[in-house]
Formats: sequence, structure tokens, C-alpha cells
Amino acid sequence: MNQVDHLKDDDAGDNDDPADSREEMSDNNVVALVNNNSNVGRRKAVSPGAGEHPLQYNYTFWYFRRTPSRPANSQSYEQSIRQIGTVASVEQFWKFYSHLVRPGDLTGHSDFHLFKEGIKPMWEDEANKNGGKWIIRLRKGLASRFWENIILAMLGEQFMVGEEICGVVVSVRFQEDILSIWNKTANDQVTTSRIRDTLRRILNLPPNTIMEYKTHNDSLRYAHTHIRVRTFTETLQILQHQHDPQH
Repeated sequence: MNQVDHLKDDDAGDNDDPADSREEMSDNNVVALVNNNSNVGRRKAVSPGAGEHPLQYNYTFWYFRRTPSRPANSQSYEQSIRQIGTVASVEQFWKFYSHLVRPGDLTGHSDFHLFKEGIKPMWEDEANKNGGKWIIRLRKGLASRFWENIILAMLGEQFMVGEEICGVVVSVRFQEDILSIWNKTANDQVTTSRIRDTLRRILNLPPNTIMEYKTHNDSLRYAHTHIRVRTFTETLQILQHQHDPQH
């Protein structure tokens, strides 16, 4: 047990009733939290308080919700993703996390990200551009527990790969949920293998669980191709509509 786990119960007692607070939270509460913390320019540097247990790195929570009808691209994504809080100690983490809605209670197309401070959860970020991610697809109902397990392992430095870990993501979708962990160097097979094996252990995954590693360069190529195909298809539809004698 690392210090993040060890201090969970002690710190939870400092809140009036975090469990009740979580139950009352909804997607609207997340949006309100985002709006209250959206002025990045005025944020003060976060550091551990007196007597608190510092994390090895500061970590920032991000939230993203996409409207299905709205086209997705890197520019709209960067404008839509919102930083909702940064923590520097074990105590700060539990205080923030205990009042945050759980992934299993989110609806629609939503993502939670927890990344090292200074790293944006974007493929193009300097820390991410040469990296990749392990992807685990989950049936509905598992996201909240797996999300908590993976972030505790990251904060507790259980992956043992130096500075390679950038952050973790839980993506809530309509028919499944997706868990991923990002690292800096995609072509370092020793590191990626150790991350995979640690994931299997901390999440207690069955041996036949399918895990996919995807480089961010591949993700970017796929995204650009998808956008070009969609644009071409939409253009054809417009042209066909304009030349349709019934219109």
C-alpha cells in the first residue's frame, strides 16, 4: 500500500460527507466546476500545504464533453477541453477527487483526464508527440473502479518507468467506456511492456483481456484522414443536393 492509498480514509474524514456530495453531482455540476476554474491566467502555483504529503509531481484534472453533432478536430478539441483543478499533495488529491463526479455517473460523450502539470492531454503536446497510449475497452459499469485504481497507481508511482508516464484518461461512451494511459516514448518497448504488465496487475485483468498500444502519430494520421474523408463526403452531398431537380 502506498501513501496515496494509506491516507484515503484519514483525509476523507475532513469532508462533511463526500459520498453524499458525489451522488448529488451531475454533468451540470462538472460544467459549473469547469466554469469556476476556467481562468487559467489567474491560477496561482499549487504547492503542498504545511504537514501535507507531497506527490512526486503535480497533477491536473481536465474535462471534455463533445456534442455528437459537432465535428471533431484538434482546434475545436483544444478550445473545448477544460482544466478543472491541480493537486500537489495526497491530501489535496483526496479533497478534490472526493467531490468529483465518478465516470460511471457521466452521460454522453465525456472524458476525464489526469495529467502531470504542464502537459496538455493532446497528441501534439511536446511531452506527448513521440509517445503513445495503452487502451483498454471496458463494458459499462466498470469505469469508476478502474479509473480510481489506475490514477492511484500513477500517483503512487507504481509503474516504475521514471518520467515516462504523462497521464491517464477515462472516456465515457454510449456502449462502452475506454481507459488509457499515455507515455512519452512509443518506441521504447521495455517501458511500454512494463506499463502493460503493471496495468494487468493493478487492474487485475484476466489473461485474455485485449490491450491495444497506439502511437499518437498513428492517432493523428487517422484523425486527419477521417476529417478529409468526412469533408469530401459532405462536399459530395452538398453538390448532389444542389443538382437534384427536386430541390
